[in-house]
Amino acid sequence: QVHVVESGGGSVQPGGSLRLSCAASGNIFSIYTMGWYRQAPEKQRELVALMTKNGNTNYADAVKDRFTITRDNAKNTVDLQMNSLKAEDTAVYYCYAEGVIIYGTLDSVNYWGKGTLVTVSS
Repeated sequence: QVHVVESGGGSVQPGGSLRLSCAASGNIFSIYTMGWYRQAPEKQRELVALMTKNGNTNYADAVKDRFTITRDNAKNTVDLQMNSLKAEDTAVYYCYAEGVIIYGTLDSVNYWGKGTLVTVSS
């Protein structure tokens, strides 16, 4: 049984910073990709940042110079350092784990966290 849980969301002023954390737990052998998506109300979910187990990253253009993704493969955790936050960053941020392989199985499964709300306003 795999669980993906985010933390670190909250309310900040424009220009402020937040650090989001995500932990995947369970009898996990490996996770190929971990990262973050976000979704504002009545808008489609969009990619924020991803990192593969080998360290390859993919950032959305809107956050490329402001956000940094880090990952600890041994702990199955991924963080997102968000600096210089803007109002348009306001959204529910979802942790994503892709290609999760459970010990004793050959198939891989994708998992989503429940989301953590980030609100950027004055």
